[in-house]
Amino acid sequence: MVFFNGSSYRPFLLSGFPGLEDSHPVISILFCVLYLIALMGNITILVVIKVERSLHTSMYFFLSMLAASDLGICATTLPTLLKLFWFNVREIDFDACLIQMFFIHVFSLMESGILLTMAFDRYVAISNPLRYTTVLTDSTIAKIGVGLLLRAVAVIFPGPFLIKRLRFCKANVLSHSYCLHPDIIKLSCSDHRINSIYGLIIILITFGVDSVLILLSYLKILITVLGIASREEQFKALNTCVSHICAVLLVYVPMLGVSIIHRFGKHVPSMVHIIMGYIYLLIPPVLNPVVYCVKTREIRTRILGNLLKL
Repeated sequence: MVFFNGSSYRPFLLSGFPGLEDSHPVISILFCVLYLIALMGNITILVVIKVERSLHTSMYFFLSMLAASDLGICATTLPTLLKLFWFNVREIDFDACLIQMFFIHVFSLMESGILLTMAFDRYVAISNPLRYTTVLTDSTIAKIGVGLLLRAVAVIFPGPFLIKRLRFCKANVLSHSYCLHPDIIKLSCSDHRINSIYGLIIILITFGVDSVLILLSYLKILITVLGIASREEQFKALNTCVSHICAVLLVYVPMLGVSIIHRFGKHVPSMVHIIMGYIYLLIPPVLNPVVYCVKTREIRTRILGNLLKL
């Protein structure tokens, strides 16, 4: 068995759709459309929230953070995807792969944390509207944003160093056109149980805790709403949560699917791994702005108003 470590790390080889290499330029059209929708949608949300002072509230500040993290994921994954599908450039340097992996997972954790704060925002707005502006002040929102970033960086920071302690043999083909932690460690020829345990712990203390707290927030919201006498007021209160619930499902369902397949789906066809990987990283950035533009009247009104002025 030939091992590679230390200064002799070989580049990894990215994968598109095995067996469909001749169709990669055509397939890339779909990816370009999806990335274009994601970029334009999230940039539009950021611009509208920045320009319209009436939207300078905690709900929309958190939404702008979500849009920024979605843009971060797009900017991190787009270069290697386009190089692969347009120019058939499969090689990615070992350190560059670790850097890409780091930022992908940081932005993913940021998304999870932001969705949790948005759930808390809806809980405060519905259960205690009189204190809403005093609880979620601009300084508090800024501190939350910095805290979420520091949490994501601190949690993911050990990942690349734990991977560098591994040895890699001749197998160096990744399952996707970008680098993910579980995808890299499965190529190791040495014992990577520590890396697997680390990855599992990260999922439990971040996505796991966040999802439980989001669920508890919505249970509290539901209890509060059911205490409202008027059905019209109940519907109005719950309607403010629809966009956020959709965003939570768009992030957590693909993430859960990818995690289960990577850990327990050894006999699942490789095409399923590949498709789930793209769904995990592309669906939230593409559909989040669509959901918020459709379901949030303030944003929809501003966008339509600006389009009519053109």
